[in-house]
Amino acid sequence: MKDLIITISGLPGSGTTTTAKVLAKKTGMELISTGELFRELARKKGVSIEDFSLEAEKDDKIDRELDDKLLERAVPGRILEGRLTGHILYRESIDAFKVWIHAPAKVRAQRIANRELEGYKKIYDKMIQREKSEFLRYKKYYDIDLDDTSVYDLVINSNDNSPEEIVDTILEDVRKWNM
Repeated sequence: MKDLIITISGLPGSGTTTTAKVLAKKTGMELISTGELFRELARKKGVSIEDFSLEAEKDDKIDRELDDKLLERAVPGRILEGRLTGHILYRESIDAFKVWIHAPAKVRAQRIANRELEGYKKIYDKMIQREKSEFLRYKKYYDIDLDDTSVYDLVINSNDNSPEEIVDTILEDVRKWNM
């Protein structure tokens, strides 16, 4: 596993972070989270994720800086977790096993509400607003439609599978892909 890169992508609450952490623990690979990089930049600016996303819609330098940080870290032995990691590595012709994890919006919102100890309705509304912002931004800056999963080697539903089951499927598919 140390000789390849794995990307884990999906919408908020789909289980990408949990899956990436389980995969990193099971394989010993290093985990790089673009969501954490984004949150860190927002904290440094003293703004919420939602406000930072809206700012990023108007200023592509934010996304370009994240892309550069991601590409610097795209080396074998790492798991890159983030919304665009699969697309970015695909566009840069960087060899990686790319995973997209999906789950229904209501399931994702409930997971986020449970994690952040906030009301479901408030979380659902914020999540939908953030996703609209990101979909617009990714289409405008990259011409990427997040609904297009054709660049991924594995697309899996986290509503039907536990993180451990997803990791087992990833490892099984990686072995076939890496032959």
